Amino acid sequence: MGLIFAAVFGLIVGALARMFYPGRQDMSILKTMLLGIGGGFVAGLIGRMVGWYPAGQGAGLIASALGAMLLIWAVGKMQSNA
Repeated sequence: MGLIFAAVFGLIVGALARMFYPGRQDMSILKTMLLGIGGGFVAGLIGRMVGWYPAGQGAGLIASALGAMLLIWAVGKMQSNA
């Protein structure tokens, strides 16, 4: 059940990040889902480093979407330098 929740949450977060990030991102549904899961992971790491989240607590929807937007930006920068 946890994997299904993570997949659905990742899809929602990835879709929100793509919707609010300016420009067009050509991604499949699977990539959008992985983007959302990665965004939650990044937001959780950053939140624990600055003291927003205790150990074992995940990031929320908004923080995860911001983390996913950070990933979109980072990938775009890496692709433009290549």
